[in-house]
Amino acid sequence: MAKKQKGSARTTLEEVNESLSTAAQRIEANQKYIYYALGAIAAVVLLVMGYIYGVRNPNLQKAKDEIAKADMAYMQGDTVNALKEYEKVFDSYSNKPAERAAFNAAIILYQQGKNKEAAAYLEKYDPEGNMVGPASQSLLGDCYVNMKQYDKAIVAYDKAIKLSGDNVFYTPTFIIKKATVLHAQKKYADEVALYQLIKDKYFQYTQAYQFNVDKYIERANALAGK
Repeated sequence: MAKKQKGSARTTLEEVNESLSTAAQRIEANQKYIYYALGAIAAVVLLVMGYIYGVRNPNLQKAKDEIAKADMAYMQGDTVNALKEYEKVFDSYSNKPAERAAFNAAIILYQQGKNKEAAAYLEKYDPEGNMVGPASQSLLGDCYVNMKQYDKAIVAYDKAIKLSGDNVFYTPTFIIKKATVLHAQKKYADEVALYQLIKDKYFQYTQAYQFNVDKYIERANALAGK
């Protein structure tokens, strides 16, 4: 074989042959360890499958059955027992029904004026989707407003705005709530910016709900001394 020139690449055939030879030698030398590794992987797979079909799925069905009882009580106006059932589901499981139980429990607690307890559940809730997710964060913001924790309310409303995206009949509601908090904080310039955003981007909302956004812009500007 000709001497390889400095800087030249080895032929593809040489590289492939050497790679195959080296790999074969390593496999032969470490065969038992490879078998052990494969056995370990198989064991992990079996454990995961066992958890899914033996633990998670049965628990998921149990949680669904129990939350259905809570829903029935709530629809019948029995908020006392509904709340107990929702709290029981949340305390007993760690799955999607438990997440919904936390949200539903928070709604009842909020309606009862128990803002701190409602916020505690909502803080544990994992907001998902562009409808329920924003609603949960909006409710959390409402709880903070009632507790006069305005900075936390702003954070919650921002999350609601982000989750709802460009929904022309949903997002403006959260923007208005945020603007209301900014007004309470006397941050009038920031308040005007939000109302201007609604005027420029969400005119469908102002028309559908006959929301006089100019009135609020003028009010904030007057308080800001403009």
